[in-house]
Amino acid sequence: MQIIQTEPIELYYWSTPNGRKVSVMLEELEVPYTVTFIDIGKDEQWTPAYEAISPNHQIPAIRDPEGPGGDPITVFESGAVLLYLARKFGRFYPQRDERARVEVEQWLMFQVGSFGPFLGQAHHFNLAAPEEIPYAIERYRKIAERLYGTLDRQLTGREYIAGDYSIADIALYGWAARHSRHRVDLADFPAVLRWYDRIGSRPAVRRGMAVIKPGHVDG
Repeated sequence: MQIIQTEPIELYYWSTPNGRKVSVMLEELEVPYTVTFIDIGKDEQWTPAYEAISPNHQIPAIRDPEGPGGDPITVFESGAVLLYLARKFGRFYPQRDERARVEVEQWLMFQVGSFGPFLGQAHHFNLAAPEEIPYAIERYRKIAERLYGTLDRQLTGREYIAGDYSIADIALYGWAARHSRHRVDLADFPAVLRWYDRIGSRPAVRRGMAVIKPGHVDG
């Protein structure tokens, strides 16, 4: 049964890889949503009001006014948000095939647990640390190459990461989109490059990736 969303889902967001997972997902689902920008550069995530929505003070989070049983629900943590939306609307996540579901979930967790946290550290030490630390730069360079290599092997001979296009692809793409910050050349990972171009050509992905606060220059 198709779910019709009548009231917009409220997205609490900043244009980071994790934030863009959810904006892309909402665009793919074609459901109405509003955006409240949480400027993490100005510490807007540290307010008591936002803590009530996201206890760990991270973006993104959502508030669905039409949650389970018709009552509102808030969901924080990007992976949990993707799973919630995929279950509710029955898209981009296998609904009945447990083997297919496990395949998607393990690659989603690969992103949440590794292809995200470690690449964020690579980005930090490459570009944001107050001083250059060669040990840290080299450590996370090697980890980045290993993670992209893992993804490349999985994508060899496949169009998508886990069968059909899914929340695993959506989650991984947002981070792969910052490959230059990880000092990774996608030409070294041809299967990732083909996948990256394929995902990036989707109109909904383009729209979701373009959600940026007016006046903010996305770095």
